[in-house]
Order: sequence, then C-alpha cells, then structure tokens
Amino acid sequence: MDTPNFSFEQESGFAFVAGCDEAGRGPLCGPVVAAAVIFPDKNISIPVLITDSKQMNHKNRAIAYDWIIKNTIWAIGQCSAAEIDEINILQASMLAMRRAVDSLATKPEFCLIDGNRVPKDLTGRAIVKGDSKSISIAAASIIAKETRDKIMIELAAQFPQYDWDKNAGYPTSSHLQAIQKYGINQHYRKTYKSIRELLEKKDN
Repeated sequence: MDTPNFSFEQESGFAFVAGCDEAGRGPLCGPVVAAAVIFPDKNISIPVLITDSKQMNHKNRAIAYDWIIKNTIWAIGQCSAAEIDEINILQASMLAMRRAVDSLATKPEFCLIDGNRVPKDLTGRAIVKGDSKSISIAAASIIAKETRDKIMIELAAQFPQYDWDKNAGYPTSSHLQAIQKYGINQHYRKTYKSIRELLEKKDN
C-alpha cells in the first residue's frame, strides 16, 4: 500500500494547502459528498493510518476520521441527487468540492484535487490517484467517505427496504431487487442508466 505524504503540499510553496476528494460518484442514490482538509502543521506526528479511504477497512477509517477532525481544518460540501440529475455527476462532484473549499474556516492558498481536473474558480492542481500520494487528499477521502456513509445510514432509517446502511446506495444485486420491488424515491439519481431503464420500463 502506498503511504501518502506531504511532498505535494510542500512542493506547492504555500502554507495553507487544501486536499480535496469526493465520495459517491457510483451509487444510484444519495448525495455526492466532497471534503476539503488543511493540515496547518506539516511536521505533525500522525499516529493513525491515513491513506486512500478505499484501501482502508471501516475500523481504521473510523479511527482516522476521529483524528483528522480533531487535528486539521476541514469542511464538507455535497450535491443532492436532484442536482446530480440536473448538471451530471462530474459537474456535481466539482461543485461539491468547491462547496467544501468555500466552507473551510481558513481560506486555502492552493488546492490539491484528486483526479484529473481542478474545479473552476479554484487555484490548484489535479493529481491522478492523489488519495494514495497526498496526505491532505487522503484525509479528505476519509472524511468524505465516512460522512457519506453516515448520511446513507440516516436515510436507511427512513427507507429500510433498500438496505442503504449496508450498500451505501451502490448497485448490489439485492439493492437492484429492492428497487424492482419498491420502486424509487426522491433520493435516487434518475439520470443513471439502471434507474432510467427502470423508469422507462414502468412508462411502457
């Protein structure tokens, strides 16, 4: 497993560098959630594992999440299913990142963005697989993932038939079966292929 570090942050030459990442592009429902994280002290001793959230198990992610929220400047931004349908998932991911950066208590001088593009109106650079290279992006990936999972668990309490607390909205076979049986609600992304096809079938 790669160990992210501060090399990209230091290379930027700025003191306040925000790492940005999002969670929830692939699910059929729920918001896309982005996080922005600034480490004010680049020499801080980090006693927890911070890496790409997808490479971490739930227990380690939860431990890292608790440490990050106590020791960094962080914020989240999100776009709803309706916004995703309106502007598409790529634009919604970019907008969620901008909202996260705009919500930071300290304005960053520079942003490191996971992926291959920088959201408009942000100064920074995009880093492919940034969540396995930059510690600020890795921390943002953990905050975004944990926050989105919590949102889906809360929504699952209102709509238990879909098991969102287990599938987080991803198209598992049991989730697709539940959609066939119960239909969809306002949290679904109607422009997504499997949802669109389901709606078209219903109309015919």
